[in-house]
Amino acid sequence: MKTTRRSFLITSLGVASSLALSRQAFADAPKVADSDPTAQALGYKSDATQVDKAKYAKYTAGETCSNCQFYQGKPTDAFAPCPMFGGKQVSGKGWCSAYTKKA
Repeated sequence: MKTTRRSFLITSLGVASSLALSRQAFADAPKVADSDPTAQALGYKSDATQVDKAKYAKYTAGETCSNCQFYQGKPTDAFAPCPMFGGKQVSGKGWCSAYTKKA
């Protein structure tokens, strides 16, 4: 399939606008509460310093949502979407048992 410059530009603009709109949709997503059923199942805490270390031995100090590979925002964002919570926003200072260090 041969691509012309015009079709490439049109496609690029479409993709860029879609990303911009989806980013806005994520900004409007609800924030996860510690009392949410999924949050409780994953041991989510909006403040990682409140994690019950006896219950979640996997937790290590310094692990936060903002440095997890699932966190879909910049490390400096206060809240960002997380696929573990259906795209709801999690606190950058939070933690859950699905934590996986960002590579």
